[in-house]
Amino acid sequence: MPGSPRPPYESYVDALLAVLARPELPPERTVLTTADRTVDARALRTGIHRAARLLAAHGVTRASTVALLTGNHPETLIARYGANLLGARVVHLSPTAPAAARARILEATAAVLLLVDPATRDLPTGTPEPLRLTLDPGLFTEDRPGRLPDRHTLRTPAAARPEDDWCLRFTGGTTGPPKLVRLAHGPYRRILAAHTAHVPSGAPPRFLACTTLAHVAGIVSDATLLAGGSVVLQEGFEPAGVLAAVERYRVTDLWLLPPLLHELLDHPDLATTDVRALRRLFYGGTPASAARLRRAAEVFGPVLHGSYGQTETGPIAEVLPHEHVVTGPGGRVTAGRPLPGVDIEIRDPSGAALPPGGTGEVHVRTPTAMAGYWGRPEPAAEVLRDGWTATGDLGLLDGEGYLHLVDRLKETVIVVGAHLHPAEVEEVLHAHPAVARCAAFGIRTADGNEELHVAVVPAPGRSPDADAARLLADFVTARLGAVYEPAAIHVMDRLPLTEAGKPDKVRLRSRYGGGAKEPARHDPDPVGGPGGRSDG
Repeated sequence: MPGSPRPPYESYVDALLAVLARPELPPERTVLTTADRTVDARALRTGIHRAARLLAAHGVTRASTVALLTGNHPETLIARYGANLLGARVVHLSPTAPAAARARILEATAAVLLLVDPATRDLPTGTPEPLRLTLDPGLFTEDRPGRLPDRHTLRTPAAARPEDDWCLRFTGGTTGPPKLVRLAHGPYRRILAAHTAHVPSGAPPRFLACTTLAHVAGIVSDATLLAGGSVVLQEGFEPAGVLAAVERYRVTDLWLLPPLLHELLDHPDLATTDVRALRRLFYGGTPASAARLRRAAEVFGPVLHGSYGQTETGPIAEVLPHEHVVTGPGGRVTAGRPLPGVDIEIRDPSGAALPPGGTGEVHVRTPTAMAGYWGRPEPAAEVLRDGWTATGDLGLLDGEGYLHLVDRLKETVIVVGAHLHPAEVEEVLHAHPAVARCAAFGIRTADGNEELHVAVVPAPGRSPDADAARLLADFVTARLGAVYEPAAIHVMDRLPLTEAGKPDKVRLRSRYGGGAKEPARHDPDPVGGPGGRSDG
């Protein structure tokens, strides 16, 4: 009826609160676990309402922006849930970014509140800043003097609408400056519903969040709690710690980007770790080596789930455990079949759809697409066209509907007129026994030409010298042709990673941008140092 009140919208936080209050699920069951404390379902539910009231008291309302400069702590999730319940959006600030860069984000997003860890020292400076609130442990879940007991806790009216942003999330930033993607509540509910619809039967899921909650680990945490499960929070990825947690907590679900999965496979503790509780090991975000995935399947069993998607689109396709035998160009494992409700087209440069087998840019039509880029309508208009999203990925669809990725359009390296795909080089080198991890990228020389460079992390017990690097270059050219011969191979102890946990090719280009011709260089301290271990 005209003029009738709009019916309330049930956001993902409303759904989570309902799960936490289910009478058939014990309120004292543990839902969040850290190294030194646990949070039960009753405390989490109460904490979300307390967080919403506290944020509202600090000026947070529907359509406000709340910034988070926090790690993998219960308060990080609870603060986000409280903000989203109010209809506010959140933006996670990178702990490795300079203070001035964080300040620019606060100003650009008009953040009204900045939530920080107690240990945070390098705070944003140089521009007007929002009020800060320190997320002390137990801020929302422990009874303190003057606080009402749980039985008197007031429900916070939900204010979010399906078109409201729940989050501003950075793109991966692997090929250029990252952008802030606007993600709305309505599409996010669909993403979470799809994830929880396929929880294996048996005990409730237990997810180990060992990469940043600012990216995919936060999404999987939400889906796990919505499925009645629990989340183990670990501060950063460290392979020995991850393996110990998988065994100790009987972890059923784990998300890793391929570079981190490779580290897990290379760690000596893996041979003596009980991983039998694992039911789903998700991977995605960067190309995965077929050889490494075969090894992972041997170690972990039929639990691998490949995921292809983008921040702009949400999940696009999935590779189920039995589908890892399906390979495409260069022997790489398929990116999978489209998820329900997702359409994929491969288009040539003119925009015409290509038949099966044709290679072109991947375009996606999905109900989980982004609302746009924050404050940047022009780039958004280039990506979003007539209900389709241009992914910037090169790929093909085979006759059975499997998607096979070739490379990123912007990562294509043009050497003497030949278009080279770094992903092909990475796939070849990941099959070499002397290589643990690698990243191929283009360098523009002083005369304007491009060269193909490769950063290589040696396999355990291997430390390639110049002669060994020459053999690696020969290994590539023998399989891909002379045009793929790397101009330089840089040996590193560890690849620099973006905040999303992907090989940081922007940093690699910056470091090696002089067009070096030597066949090998050893860098024990990669750009960015030993930190920066997080995901997507």
